[in-house]
Amino acid sequence: MTANRPAAVVVLAAGEGTRMKSATPKVLHRICGRSLVGHVVAAAGELGPEHLVVVVGHGREAVTAHLGEVAPRARAVVQREQNGTGHAVRIALEELAGGGVELDGTVVVVCGDTPLLSGETLARLAGAHAADGNAVTVLTAEVPDATGYGRIVREGAAGAVTGIVEHKDASAAQREIREINSGVFAFDAKLLASALTQVRRDNSQGEEYLTDVLGILRAAGHRVGASPAADHREILGINNRVQLAEARRLLNDRLLRDAMLAGVTVVDPASTWFDVTVTCEADAVVHPQTQLQGATHLGTGAEVGPGCTLTDTAVGAGARVLNAVAEGAEIGPEARVGPYAYLRPGTRLGVGAKAGTYVEMKNADVGAGTKVPHLSYVGDATIGEFTNIGAASVFVNYDGLAKHHTTIGSHCRTGADNMLVAPVTIGDGSYTAAGSVITKDVPPGSLAVARGQQRNIEGWVARKRPGSAAARAAEAAGREGGAGDEAAGQAG
Repeated sequence: MTANRPAAVVVLAAGEGTRMKSATPKVLHRICGRSLVGHVVAAAGELGPEHLVVVVGHGREAVTAHLGEVAPRARAVVQREQNGTGHAVRIALEELAGGGVELDGTVVVVCGDTPLLSGETLARLAGAHAADGNAVTVLTAEVPDATGYGRIVREGAAGAVTGIVEHKDASAAQREIREINSGVFAFDAKLLASALTQVRRDNSQGEEYLTDVLGILRAAGHRVGASPAADHREILGINNRVQLAEARRLLNDRLLRDAMLAGVTVVDPASTWFDVTVTCEADAVVHPQTQLQGATHLGTGAEVGPGCTLTDTAVGAGARVLNAVAEGAEIGPEARVGPYAYLRPGTRLGVGAKAGTYVEMKNADVGAGTKVPHLSYVGDATIGEFTNIGAASVFVNYDGLAKHHTTIGSHCRTGADNMLVAPVTIGDGSYTAAGSVITKDVPPGSLAVARGQQRNIEGWVARKRPGSAAARAAEAAGREGGAGDEAAGQAG
């Protein structure tokens, strides 16, 4: 909660976003781990508003359901006809009033498609609004290209704000102005409610412009102010997929910069992607072509990449993850993963454990120092400490109807090419022979051998595959072997 806590924040998220050319509502498109509207409500939440209202329209069922997940405190208000920003704010205030809420203080209005907007910038806007005693304060920015934006009109030596002119309604001279309206405002709640009843629709769009409130309040003798954004890129709105990608790049650069300034080494920022929910401790190292998503956390000195995608995964201090994919996994301190490993949800690697090359794990609890070096599947299993799982082992956990659990004790050695058919338990200190299919429990300290006895049928190739390359090779080998025997006999 901030010192200048608003009475309400209203998020405008009703637009269709036709230029996205998508069945997904514009504000639900995602960058860096959150939807566009999710980024906005997160920034708004940093102000600690008494009420958070999101105006929804196009795709309102999906947007409302999403808000229930990311912002349970938010109240969704439906704008059934998109008659402009002023209309959207008006119905939001009417909804609150109809619920017995009498707003007194500041109302902040933000757009639902501005994911780069920070809580810090909103706090500065609310602070400037309160300090200057304004009826309305607009967040502005000077941009290299103002095409499509409403222009801030000023007059006098002090540069007092007299109004905002939408691009379509601007004169040629006004279109030369580079200071633009961000669509973000701080209003006096009572004055806003009164002014909205006076907004007209005699403009090129036939809509109620929220920006007209500035002129109405100024004409009534109230103070109108502006709070310039420190970085004009914060107010960028998203209207198409190109802008979506540009915003993703800008936000990712911000996240990586913050991480590097906090002591994380990012070897190649151009090929590294973070979600906003990722956290890293000092001296973690992120190599190229790596994506860290969701609630992923890197411990002190952890080293990840190249070529990793980690989602909701905790990597312990000093662990090393190389060319791997992990989701919902816990990788313990000093553990080793990869290359080319896949850790699925529920995988937990203990201190110094290893999931090596072409190893897949799911719902597996692997003890400290235990190694699964290569070419194996470990599913629904508990493995003790300092055990070694042989190459090409498969934990056969599914019988076609249900999953079953395998338990392997500590200090065990399973042979290569084992099939461990669950449910089964292998006791501490046990061994299994290579090529075994283990279907029964193995007592501690035992050797389990479960494979057919080898039988050689001599001459089978000559009889069954006569004239083949294999038959010719066998015949030649027989001649060479016979010559060797004859020579040995002569020498004797």
